Amino acid sequence: MSSDKKARIALISGANRGIGAEIARNLRSHGYCVSLGARDVGMLEKVHGKPDSTMHFGRFDAFDKESTKEWVASAVNHFGRIDALVNNAGNGNQVSLMDDDEEALDELLTVNVKAPLRLTRLCIPHLAKTGHGRIINIVSLSGKRVRNAFVGYNLSKFAAMGLTHTTRHATWDQGIRTTAICPGFVHTDMSAYTSKVTPEEMTQPETIAHLVRTAIELPNNAAMAEMLVNCRLEDML
Repeated sequence: MSSDKKARIALISGANRGIGAEIARNLRSHGYCVSLGARDVGMLEKVHGKPDSTMHFGRFDAFDKESTKEWVASAVNHFGRIDALVNNAGNGNQVSLMDDDEEALDELLTVNVKAPLRLTRLCIPHLAKTGHGRIINIVSLSGKRVRNAFVGYNLSKFAAMGLTHTTRHATWDQGIRTTAICPGFVHTDMSAYTSKVTPEEMTQPETIAHLVRTAIELPNNAAMAEMLVNCRLEDML
């Protein structure tokens, strides 16, 4: 189904809860059409209501390559194009430096690095056609500095930053702009383990959603490579 040509089309992974759900709500409230991906498509309907001409659902499983291909193809078939990709789905397994847990480490790398890379590759040809394609990677301040022993999460987020900057470099001449949004603690289930910051003091998911829309809407000649988002004071060099 073809969409209104004036409406931007955005794909959002992990849109069934937390930051991803808020990104979807924010974009829709500002006239975007969205294709939302999650392992459990039924959860998407519970959170966002039934799909329609402006909202499309797709099954996205980071461990299933075919689901990624089918989601992107289905979204393009529904809307006719893709203007923005938001790689939001993430894994927060706490694999410490001395933990010999290869399975958990592989899960972190698959969800936080390999799956976004796969989505990026599939979306680039469609984003390039627009001349103003956008890729937003929800990373973490853990991809910029280290403050704990969770080596698995930290190295996966540093790798996600490598993906962001490689994509930014390789697709610039195609009009695609890639941005990494790197928050500290955000008030979602993933940050529930900590007592260092209260939920009220954490950055709120709605704020990250606002920043995502800002990154998408900036013109090609004012691209933001990184947005570092602090909820508490720390030196950021």
